[in-house]
Amino acid sequence: MADYRTWRAKGLRPPRVAVNVSALQLRRQDFVAMVEQALAGDEALAAGLELEITESLIMQNIEKHISKLQGIRELGVNVAIDDFGTGYSSLSYLAKLPVTTLKIDRGFIIDMPRNRDSLNIVSTIISLAHSLGLRVVAEGVDAMDQLELLRQLGCDEIQGYLFSRPVPAEQVERIIDGSVGGWSSAPPDQRPGA
Repeated sequence: MADYRTWRAKGLRPPRVAVNVSALQLRRQDFVAMVEQALAGDEALAAGLELEITESLIMQNIEKHISKLQGIRELGVNVAIDDFGTGYSSLSYLAKLPVTTLKIDRGFIIDMPRNRDSLNIVSTIISLAHSLGLRVVAEGVDAMDQLELLRQLGCDEIQGYLFSRPVPAEQVERIIDGSVGGWSSAPPDQRPGA
C-alpha cells in the first residue's frame, strides 16, 4: 500500500493492487480494524485495493467470514475469491458473499484450449459470476489461444506471463508513467509494434 500511495503522490494513476490474505490474518478478531487502520481513512487507497482470499479459506467458518468481508466492503475495499474452482464452495453461499471478483484458477486456463471440460468450466464460471454482478479475472494466461478464448467467453480481466512477468515496484512505476515500453494495458496483438 505504501507503493500505491507513492505512485498517487507522484500524480500517477496506479492500477488496482491485489493483496493476498492469509488464514492467520482472516482468523484474527480484529481483521477489519487492521485493514481500516492501514487505510487511515484514505478512500482512494481503499478503492485501489483488492483483498484476495482463496475459495477454500473462505469456506472455513463461512458465517464469520461473511461478516468480516462485509466490514471490508463497507470500507470501500474490493474482495476477490482467489483460485475459484479448486475448492468446494456452495453456490448458495456464493450469492451471499460480499465479494466483487472471482479469479479463475490457472489450472482451468492452461487446459482450456485442448480440454473441452476445462473450457466448459471456465465458460460456466464466467456466466455464473456475471449473473451475480461479479468481475471475472483469469489467472495464468500465457498464450494467445487462451486469450482469444477468454475474449470470446467475455472474461473481464486477464493476468499472466502473456502480459508481464512479476516486476519490482520501480519498474511498475515506469510502466505506469509510460517511460518503459514492452507492456501496455492493450492486448499483445494490439500494442504498438506488434
